[in-house]
Amino acid sequence: MTENLVIEKSDQPEWEIIGGGIAEFNESQAGDDHGKNLCFVVKDEEGEVVGGVIGATYWNWLYINLMWLREDLRGQDYGGELLLKAEEEGRQRGAEFSYLDTFSFQAPGFYKKLGYEVFGTLDEFPAGHQRFFMKKQL
Repeated sequence: MTENLVIEKSDQPEWEIIGGGIAEFNESQAGDDHGKNLCFVVKDEEGEVVGGVIGATYWNWLYINLMWLREDLRGQDYGGELLLKAEEEGRQRGAEFSYLDTFSFQAPGFYKKLGYEVFGTLDEFPAGHQRFFMKKQL
């Protein structure tokens, strides 16, 4: 090493520097990703958020980052509607594929029912469970 560098824990991550650096490198290698976040929510009569999906589109992919519904609303097709809205938005933005990850104790069957297939698995993450990485052609 030619420089004396220090690696230290940061309580306030320097997202702009780190994210900007990798974004600049990625663009130099793969072109502009046209990245854009998306979010759809389910609200109750009082306007309280009781579920939603958060994701992003970049290059020609939709990434489903987080999806949650209050427990008493599960099994009533709100989740399917949320995912379809996100996929529709992804298609409008040029996404041809979608990907996500989920745990064995969450909703792999739900995603499989909606056309997602497992392309990778981490066993014992967390202990006694699996983490599934799934994709779908839109």
